[in-house]
This record gives sequence, structure tokens and C-alpha cells, in this order.
Amino acid sequence: MDRDPQLTEPRGPHEIAACAPAQTPTVMALFFGSILAILLFVLPAFAQTEGHSIPQNASANSYGDGWECNIGFRVNENTCVAVVVPQNAYNTNRTYGSGWECLHGFRKTDEAACVAVEVPDGGFLDPSGERWRCLRGYIKVDDTCQEIVLPANAYLADASYGSMWTCERGFEATGDQCTAIAVPANAFLNGSAYGQPWTCERGFFEREGQCEAVAIPANAYFYDASYGSGWKCDRGYAASAETCEFINIPENAHLDRSGNRWECNKNFQKSKGQCVLNN
Repeated sequence: MDRDPQLTEPRGPHEIAACAPAQTPTVMALFFGSILAILLFVLPAFAQTEGHSIPQNASANSYGDGWECNIGFRVNENTCVAVVVPQNAYNTNRTYGSGWECLHGFRKTDEAACVAVEVPDGGFLDPSGERWRCLRGYIKVDDTCQEIVLPANAYLADASYGSMWTCERGFEATGDQCTAIAVPANAFLNGSAYGQPWTCERGFFEREGQCEAVAIPANAYFYDASYGSGWKCDRGYAASAETCEFINIPENAHLDRSGNRWECNKNFQKSKGQCVLNN
């Protein structure tokens, strides 16, 4: 049986293409749109790389234009050079600063080296690791710690200023020494940091560096006050020099709140030692 020549003869490329299904406008639009998007993404980056070339050991900034050196490198003109960590130091692994810090017990010198902190006798290394301080009982003098010499009857004072020592109770500073406080009879130490270091006992008052007994007159009692005679008259008596005299209360009068004076009753007024009616 004879075959149809159109079914047996191979077809040329142009014939195959002619038989292929036609590309729809939607597919073609998607194809060219993808190509355009890729070009829009690549070309600016290429242009930026060409205009602002990133040196070795650097990375583009995460925001804005430009670049910055990687950790362990620092800018030197338009390049990134490795951070040189001196002896007795460690790398901070930061993008800012010098890039290194001295080890504990060392300090920077000339911003290029770390030298050991020399602690003198009587001193100790500060917790910062960069300086030293003197132990208790020592005082800093230039680059040394000198021991504080305590006089007899003194102890170390925990003060950041002033004297380094304080006298024991019963002693007072006299120059560089602690001398005993002369406490008179009938007195006691008051522990005051200033003024008179002793106080007279109750019933005594100070006079010319001594404690004299308070002379209490009749019809009076001891009055413990920082001023006055040291005594006070009983109620109904008034002080007169060194005695307490009885108060003669006139008619239409009464003792006042203190009990040592009199005053007129209501609707009366004082006149020539009497209380007259207030008309």
C-alpha cells in the first residue's frame, strides 16, 4: 500500500516551527518582564560597585552608601589594614576604637604599647587593672606608699581627708602627739569633737576650768539648764539675788503659769502693785 509522501518525508526546521503552537501575548510579557527586573536589580549594583569600589577586608554598609572595614581591620586612606595588637593586649573584636585593649595589670602608653603597672610596697592593684592604690595604714607619696606613723594613744582614722589618725578617748591631738585630757573633779568626758571635751556633773557648774557645786537657796530646787544660776524657786516664790522670797499676792490676783509671778484676774488691771477694776 502506498504511503502518503507528506507522512513519510521528514520536515525541515522551518516547517517544524510553523507547526509549533503560537506563543501567547501573556507568556511573552511575563518573559520579558522577568528579564527587565533582573536588569534593574543588577545594573545599579554594578554601577555602585564601579563608582564606589569596596577595598579588600571591607563590607558595604548595611544602610546608606559607602563601606566599612571588617572586624580586626581599620581604615588607612582608602584601604583596610589589619589591627596590630601589641604585646600584653587582646583584640576587642570591635569595628570602632583602637581595636585592642591592655590585659589586666597593664596600661596603655603612647597609644601603641602596654606596660606593666608597677605596684609599690604597701600598695595593691586597683580593680580596674590600670592603676594602684595604697593599703590601709599607708599613704601615697609620689610613686610610693609610705607607712603612717601612729603616735601613742592613737588609732587609724578611716577618712579620705584630714588627719590619718585619731586620738583614743581621753586624749586630744597636740601637734603630732596625743596628750591626756585634764578632766577636773566632778566632771566627765563628753566625747565632743569640738569645744570643751568635758562636762560638769549634775549639780555642778563650770567656772574658770573647774566644776563648782550649785548653791541652792531655801525654797528652791536644782534646775538643770545650760544657762542661768542652776536653780529655780519653788512655786509661790520669786528669785531675788541669791535667795527665793515669798510672793505676796494682792487681792483680785493669782499666780501665773510659771508660779513665780502674779497677774490680775479678768476685768482687773495692775496699778501700783495692786489689781484695780478695769472700768
